[in-house]
Amino acid sequence: MPIIFAGAILMVPQQVFTRMAGLSPSLRWLARPAQALNEGTAVYIMVYGLLILFFSYFWTATQFNELQIADDLKKNGGYIPGVRPGQATSSYLHNSMSRITLAGAVFLTAIAVIPIILTRQMQIPYQVAQFFGGTSMLINVGVLLDTMRQMESHLLMRHYDGFLRGGRGGRGGGPRLRGRL
Repeated sequence: MPIIFAGAILMVPQQVFTRMAGLSPSLRWLARPAQALNEGTAVYIMVYGLLILFFSYFWTATQFNELQIADDLKKNGGYIPGVRPGQATSSYLHNSMSRITLAGAVFLTAIAVIPIILTRQMQIPYQVAQFFGGTSMLINVGVLLDTMRQMESHLLMRHYDGFLRGGRGGRGGGPRLRGRL
């Protein structure tokens, strides 16, 4: 999500500056910032990277509530070994998530920026760099992992259902006992 947010937000000023520069000769100076925000320029890459870092922390802050998790752990009798329940657990979770988010944000930034740099520096066609680039690979891997999880769940469910019905889809209340009891 941070990559999508950063890309969407970065498109808006570039489009606005371009449209306004074309409206009248007195606004032609807006063409320069519009060109600076074209994909592949150094300014674009720096701003894009900073926006991805920002939105990574923003997304984590909106989705992960360490106070709620600490309270849930305390209510259910759970704890983190070596950390007292309550506020200490909340602080521990906050510090841990900050470090994990930093590593994830740097990784996302690298994955998003590398195809742009490859397109610019190595003259790789844009479509090839984007198709085999990091963002599309993240989406592909995410979809494949979700599909595999669903298939495994379906297979386990069918196997269990087949076992209860006597195996191989047969009818009945369960496995039949052979021999005398």
